[in-house]
Amino acid sequence: MLASGSAGNCSVLVVPLATGDDAGDAGPARVMLIDAGLSPRKTETLLAESGIGLKDVSDILLTHLDHDHAHTGWARPAVAPNATLRIHRAHMGRARRAGLLHRRTEPMDDGPNEIARALTADTARMAHDDLGVCVFRLRLDQVGCDIGFATDLGRPTEALIDHLASVDVLAIESNYCPDMQESSDRPAFLKRRIMGGAGHLSNEEAAEAVDRIGPREHVVFLHLSRDCNQPERVSALHEGADYAWTIASQSSPTRWIPVTPSAARATTTPRLSAIGATQHALFGPRV
Repeated sequence: MLASGSAGNCSVLVVPLATGDDAGDAGPARVMLIDAGLSPRKTETLLAESGIGLKDVSDILLTHLDHDHAHTGWARPAVAPNATLRIHRAHMGRARRAGLLHRRTEPMDDGPNEIARALTADTARMAHDDLGVCVFRLRLDQVGCDIGFATDLGRPTEALIDHLASVDVLAIESNYCPDMQESSDRPAFLKRRIMGGAGHLSNEEAAEAVDRIGPREHVVFLHLSRDCNQPERVSALHEGADYAWTIASQSSPTRWIPVTPSAARATTTPRLSAIGATQHALFGPRV
């Protein structure tokens, strides 16, 4: 995670791709951004710390088009010139009005959307404001693992649970503490928007979703509210869990999270230790 929160969201996924019939024959890595809510300049600076340039970005997947997930600076096609923008077909009209369609764009529909050979974004649209938000199950067939990505959700629905069931790594928002939200000086309409079933997940709702989804390895908690949440409140709900976890930050990137291929996982001892709020990890499989 380069950053996660109301001031801008951007995650990086690096995927090794096969070049031949042999699944073990890995070619150049594919670098994908999931959401682009930081300015291109800020994103470029943070990517450079891992030796990645904007020219290396092959795909930009947007969950939705709120300003903290789709910065207007990405409307310029000269930014990340090799990247294909991938958005849900229901968001195309708004994307056109925002100028985002000036770059190469591939609309996505509900269900499997092929990104590259052995790489699929299985997409489901969930309730959020007026146009909804995309939840991704990224299927990495070459390395035999699935990654779930879900943010800006209203509630942990059966559709959400079914769509992400048993992913290897899950990134999911844990936006607010209900007690802090209720006692905050935020206007009533904003509280209703956030807590009304089409806004964001509370810490308890996120914990319920994680429990029912059953991620195999690791959970990344996204989009913590600066005013109405605290990392320690999130951590307290997951103490003793049989998965490791990471809490993403608005102010600094996390480190890389490797995703273990299923074949390797079958021959190794699962990592059961929890990673607390001060031990961060970047969302992406090891290359």
